[in-house]
Formats: sequence, structure tokens, C-alpha cells
Amino acid sequence: MNHVLCGLAENTALLPELADQLIAIADADIAESLARRIDLSHEQALALASRIGESAVRLAYEGVLTAADVDPVAQPEAALALLDQGSGDHRWARLFAVDPDAGRRETLAACPGLPPDVVETLAADPDVRVVAELALWTTADLAARLARHPHAEVRRAAAANEATPPDVLAMLITGEGLPPAQRCLVCDAEETPFTHDPECPRLDCDLRSGAYCEGSHESTVHEMTALALGNPSTPAEAVIRFADHPSAWLRQPLAARQDLPPEIQGRLAGDPMPGVRADLAGNAAIDGALSRTLAVDDSQDVRRTLAHNPHVPLDVLSGLAGSVRIGPTLLPRIAAASPAEIEELAASSHPAVRMLLAERRDLSAGIRDALAADPDAKVVKSIAPHPGLSETPLRTMVERHGVQVAARVAANPDAPSALLEDLVRRAPKAHKAFREVARHRNATAPALLACLADRKARPRVAGHPALPPPVIVELLADDDWQVVKAAAANPSLPPDVMAELVRGAVKAVPGPAVRQVPFGAGT
Repeated sequence: MNHVLCGLAENTALLPELADQLIAIADADIAESLARRIDLSHEQALALASRIGESAVRLAYEGVLTAADVDPVAQPEAALALLDQGSGDHRWARLFAVDPDAGRRETLAACPGLPPDVVETLAADPDVRVVAELALWTTADLAARLARHPHAEVRRAAAANEATPPDVLAMLITGEGLPPAQRCLVCDAEETPFTHDPECPRLDCDLRSGAYCEGSHESTVHEMTALALGNPSTPAEAVIRFADHPSAWLRQPLAARQDLPPEIQGRLAGDPMPGVRADLAGNAAIDGALSRTLAVDDSQDVRRTLAHNPHVPLDVLSGLAGSVRIGPTLLPRIAAASPAEIEELAASSHPAVRMLLAERRDLSAGIRDALAADPDAKVVKSIAPHPGLSETPLRTMVERHGVQVAARVAANPDAPSALLEDLVRRAPKAHKAFREVARHRNATAPALLACLADRKARPRVAGHPALPPPVIVELLADDDWQVVKAAAANPSLPPDVMAELVRGAVKAVPGPAVRQVPFGAGT
């Protein structure tokens, strides 16, 4: 990979004529970078797609290429991308429905709005994976039909489709009124009984890890049941019987459902598997009483998940704050707190509670400033990036708490340039602060040069537009490819250097550009 050219291809200051020259010599990596340019013209997109066919797929998804630009025979992947976007020609769908490449037919089966005749062709496809993909995305009527398909893989896909009618989903779970499946992927490929080795070394084997069949397609049926249990369209009355099922893998999706009766939720709260209880703890439909039960659960994962529940009672959350490690994240319940609750949280005697509130970025000036002056470093660390803090409280934070808060102070969008320069000169050094300064909009050349001493900060420094141009040019020869690419993508790289780099690359190409593919003929 030529990291300099890939970086130049992403450079927002690259002149159009230089982009044209890069397109003419692009390989797949350079083409990928060029295809991400928001200023790519339609003519350039056509040239890039002609040069590197793979880039046409991204350009199609980005809306740069249209149906009029694509020949489905020359560029089938691009045509399928447009069909997936709903903007392809329906004639293409009929072409791909009988394509000898099963992978293309499978891709087509996931596309929306296919003509009825194409859908019927795919539903009768000889490759079961194509039919299963159709069952996963199709409409209610066809999903109901495919749920009765003799192959278990197709039924499994229908169980995951939220358009599958509720009564049909219930039938897939109970088996009532449904003849047994005749085949599965395991017995299609192997003599049964057979269990697929999770560490299977065979390169030609695409069975799922741990798949097994003893004649009744056991693993596929088990997966189908789990998918149906997690499908919100499956009626609650059909799933509650699984609350005591011996398989935790089936009880777990049940615990996440929001339509369970309270007594079933209560039984799941006593489940022996922490994973089941954790899924229940994250369920927004549990009530306050159950939240209080789960708040004293032995498992840290259960309590941590409960803390992330958007409807956990505030007093329960306050109790959890001191017993689980939540980290620097804004919890949904804190984000939804009312003005009165915000006042209550700000006045809490527990630093862990004030820390949770300090992760908000829309606090009133009074509460924000009070938290900025908090005696606890954890609280100050959380509030430090809050917009609106002036230089004085930010400096005070660093003076009081040093390296504990330096990186978060550097992350404040309003941190002034002088403060950023001071942060990278402080001893002991806070290397995480270097990485924040390296991407800060107010970082100056002296601050950025100091940040080059930190290995992880160097790629960010190399791409910062405030870095002096001579230094950017030097970094083009750096030992770290990430630094090289970032420097080449830096919009402050001198235009004459960009031009020279492109000219050199063009001269180095032996003979005419390769992989020319006819493109844009349309159909």
C-alpha cells in the first residue's frame, strides 16, 4: 500500500486536476480513499469506477453513480448496490435472479422492492442460502410461506424476520401445525450424526461453529427458537413457557423482551445464569420493585447493566453508583433527568453520583461551575470537557488534580491555546493529554511539536492543519505508516509538494494504466 498516495487521495485541499491524475493510476487502496471524497465529480466517479471496479460499489451506495451509469454485466456488484438502495433497474433484478453466481442471487434476495416474478424465482432457488436470505427480509405473506419450507435454514431465517406473522412465529416455536424440517446445512454437507468442530481447520467448510445434527437438525432448530424468542413480533403467550427452559441460550432472549408479564420477569430475576439476569436488568420494561431486586444482585455485570437501563429509578441508580464501575459515560437515566432531579444529583453527598451528572454537556452555568470546583477528582475529571468553562476554572482543575484531569481538560472544546501549550510542558507528563491536544482545534504549532514526542499522538499531530508545513513534509518519511498517511492527508501540506508527489507517482507507473473496465454503457 502506498500510504502517501492514499493520504493524498483523502486530502481535502487536493486540486481537482491532481485528483484526476491519481484516479488514472489508482490501485484498490487509493481508489477506496478517492471514493470517500465528498467533492468527487460525476465525471471523476465514472473514471474511478472504470479504473477500479470495486470502487463502483461504494460510489453507488453514496449516490454518486446512478442506474444510467452502470452496466450490470460489466459491474454486477455496483448494479446490486443500486438495487439494494432501491434505485436500480428492475430488469437487472430479473437478470441476477438467474445469475449462475449464487452469491449474487443471495445478495439480490436481500434487496427491497423486487418485482413479484423475481421474488418467486428466488423463493424456488436451488441454493437454500438464497431462499433463507429471502425469508429473512421478505414481506409477511411470503415469510409465512417460507416458514413452512422443508429446509430448517429457511425456517430459521423466517424466525428472525419481524414481518413474519405472529401466529406463524408461534408455530415455529411450538412446532404445532408444522411438519418437521427435512434437511439442514449440517446434514446437507455431512453424514449424521455430526458435530462441527468449533476449531474446524477446513478452508472449504462454512458450517457455523458448533453446528450439529443427529437427524432432527438440532442446532438449527435451537437457533430458530432463539431467534423467534427474540423477535418482538412473536406473541408473549407463546414465549413465556421458556422462562424455565433448561437452555440459558433460550432464556436469555426471553429476558430482553418488553412484553413479559411481571411474574415471568420475577422468575427470570432469580435465574441461575448471570447473563439472563443481566439481559433482564437492561430491559426498559421492568418496574421499580424488580430494579431494586436486581440492584443487590451478586453479579457486577447485572448491576452494571441495570445502571444503563433508561428507566432505572434515580435512587436505585444513586445506590449503584458506588458499587459498580461505570466509567466516563453518560447514562441514559442521567441524560433524561429533569431539572429538579439534576439539582438533586448535584447536591448528592456521594462523589460517584455527582460524577455521573458531570458527564452531561448541557448543564446550567451554576451547576457546571459548582461541579468544576468539586473537591473530588473523579467529579472534576467528568465535568472538565463541558463546553463553556473558561480558562480560569480549567487551570484551577489542573493545579489541584494534575495528571488525573489533564487529558479531560485538554479535551474541552473551549480550552485556549495557551493552556494547551502549558499542558504539554507540565511535569509529570500526561501522555493522554498529548493525544487530546494533538486533535484540538485550538492547538498551536508549539503545542503540536511537543506532542510529537508521544508515539500515539503522532498520527493526530501529522494531520493537524496548524502543524508547520516543513514538519508535515518531514513526516512523509516517518517510520509509522499512520503518520505518513495523516501527513499526506493534511490540508496544510504545500500544494507544490502535493503536485510533485503525484507527478512522481505518475512517472513511476510502467506503461498505460491497467484494469480498464468498460463502464457507464447503461442497459
